[in-house]
Amino acid sequence: MNVRHVLVLPDRDAAEEVARELVDRFGVPEEPQLVRDALAGEDDAEDAQWLVVVEDPTERLEASALDEFAAEYEGWLEAP
Repeated sequence: MNVRHVLVLPDRDAAEEVARELVDRFGVPEEPQLVRDALAGEDDAEDAQWLVVVEDPTERLEASALDEFAAEYEGWLEAP
C-alpha cells in the first residue's frame, strides 16, 4: 500500500526548504511534489499555502515526526 503524506506550509520558500530537507533528513526515495493551494475566496497570490506531497511506499515515515518537522517551518501535517 502506498501512503501519501501532505505537509502544509505557509509559503513557497518554506515548502521548497522542507522538500529538500525531507530528502536529507528522512531519506525519502522520491523528490516531494510541491503544490500551490490558494485559500478559498482569496484572489491575492500572497494568500496561498503550499503543500509538500510525500509518497511513502514502504510506510516507514512516522506521522508524528513529519508533523513536528513541518511545525519547525510554521506548518503541519494534514490529517488523512
